[in-house]
Amino acid sequence: MKFTVLALLTGATALTSTAALAQDWRDEVPVFRIGLLGGENEADRLRDHACQEAYLEERLGVDVELYPASDYAGVMQGLLAGQLEFAGLGSAGYAGIYLQDPEAVRPLYTTMQVDGSLGYYSVMYTRADSGIETLEQMEGRSLAWADPNSTSGYLVPNAELRAMGIEPEAYFSETGFGGGHEQAVIAVLNGQYDGGVTWTSGVGDINQGYSRGNLRSMVDRDLLDMSEINIIWQSNLITNGPRVIRADLPQELQDLVMGAMMQLQTIDRACFDAINDGEAMGYWPITSEFYEPIINMRRQATGTR
Repeated sequence: MKFTVLALLTGATALTSTAALAQDWRDEVPVFRIGLLGGENEADRLRDHACQEAYLEERLGVDVELYPASDYAGVMQGLLAGQLEFAGLGSAGYAGIYLQDPEAVRPLYTTMQVDGSLGYYSVMYTRADSGIETLEQMEGRSLAWADPNSTSGYLVPNAELRAMGIEPEAYFSETGFGGGHEQAVIAVLNGQYDGGVTWTSGVGDINQGYSRGNLRSMVDRDLLDMSEINIIWQSNLITNGPRVIRADLPQELQDLVMGAMMQLQTIDRACFDAINDGEAMGYWPITSEFYEPIINMRRQATGTR
């Protein structure tokens, strides 16, 4: 009888402990905060990601809040400071965090394009009526980068132009940052710069802004007609950016987020498309090794060891 009572008490204690453990991470993380990169109108970003907020609230059982940043650095610093739990980053943004603290965030997955590739391109564009149709014709003209922490909007085009023997400071009459991809395109359309750089999948219908990317997002929101611009240069393939989660968060929470987001494309396809700037095939699990080329590129660009 004593054994039976002891066994029952032990079993009950184990069940209580298991239940307590199951709730521990929610006590530790009562709010799951998602950082949204700058680069487009804040109201548009919040609207596009509202479905993700609701989707994760239902699956995690905690409040989910969206935090749009004015620039890429805001999201990066929010993750490093423990003020955000989750965010989508460009490859260069992730590399910037990694070089400050390799253990700060964990890449979970990236986006697979409609052709099955895991990359995209940086492109240089000009106004269609500018008469500038080649990179050579951009010499002595002004260029808008997107953001200093953008892979396609600064790091890669800057590095690839230098590899071609073009020193941007000398080649262009002026360079500056547009405050984000969308803002840089608008600045070019308004005549503030002669050209700019942004990101695109490079696959699909060019008249729609391709299948995915900043151009597609702007076309979908009637902010751009592709007949208004010339694409005059394209980079080599760039690794698609990761969705990352803070590595110090409970493993159960990390696993729940990963599982939920990997199912998003089948459970709510419209939401998947809304938060991915156009059409994509799905998500693909990745690790930090996937970004080693970009990490090395950023290390060289910044002189970081």
